[in-house]
Amino acid sequence: MIDRVRLSPEVEISRIAYGMWRLAEADDTSPDHVRAKIESCLDQGITTMDQADIYGGYMAEEVLGAALTPDLRHRIEIVTKCDIVAPAGRHSGARVKHYDTSRDHILASVEASLRLMGIDRIDLLLIHRPDPFMDAHETGRTLDGLVADGKVGAVGVSNFKPHDWALLQSAMTTPLATNQIEISLGCLGAFTNGDLAFLQERGVTPMAWSPLGGGALMTDDGPLGQALDRIASDAGCDRAAVAVAWLLAHPAGIVPVMGTNAPPRIAAIADAARVPMDRQTWFELYTHAQGHEVP
Repeated sequence: MIDRVRLSPEVEISRIAYGMWRLAEADDTSPDHVRAKIESCLDQGITTMDQADIYGGYMAEEVLGAALTPDLRHRIEIVTKCDIVAPAGRHSGARVKHYDTSRDHILASVEASLRLMGIDRIDLLLIHRPDPFMDAHETGRTLDGLVADGKVGAVGVSNFKPHDWALLQSAMTTPLATNQIEISLGCLGAFTNGDLAFLQERGVTPMAWSPLGGGALMTDDGPLGQALDRIASDAGCDRAAVAVAWLLAHPAGIVPVMGTNAPPRIAAIADAARVPMDRQTWFELYTHAQGHEVP
């Protein structure tokens, strides 16, 4: 079973999350099929469902909401995000894609998410992208208010750099709970550019989107792919489990967000928890991913 991690006094999540960015794009979006995916996750101890208002052209939250029963809702944690405004769905009238971290937009987004998913609280709300037009004091007060009102259990960010985080946090009383950033064997920057070090210094749990490099790691036929296959063969799993185990092994406590619509792959997500990953194996994969040995 998958371990758990506490992000705040109010919110605990599973050490692997299920990403629903493709939920509305599946061939079958019926409530029964969606419930089956969630049950498959729950069977492995994966209780955290990762959403965003924009996923599926602003449709994925509604697809999830149609599948939720009161019992199922109480067995999962729901993460969702806001602030991206794209000319689609309910924002089809937007003239240009942009970010909106204003009080009015965040509150409207939260109310829409609650309504579409049929829930009365979002467990974790993330600001999806750094907004270069953000008024940190307005945004911070709004996020603090949502937590105080009980509509949101905890708040965090996604794709923020340390300076973006520091600015927003300086205008808040509620501690930011996480930063969901791109981290994988196909995207190594966070390990050396200060993103992970910043979070580790503060004892903040990072979440990792696209942990399989957007699927590229599954088709790599070079030295990295060969090493993944060899380790996978020894562990009796597939290379996806090895790539995720590589993230789980890191002392930052990274929470990979796994997104797939294929039932067999969903059922095998937890295999990552049983892949041995010592320091030299970790660096072997890191070396292949970089394309050269460490200095």
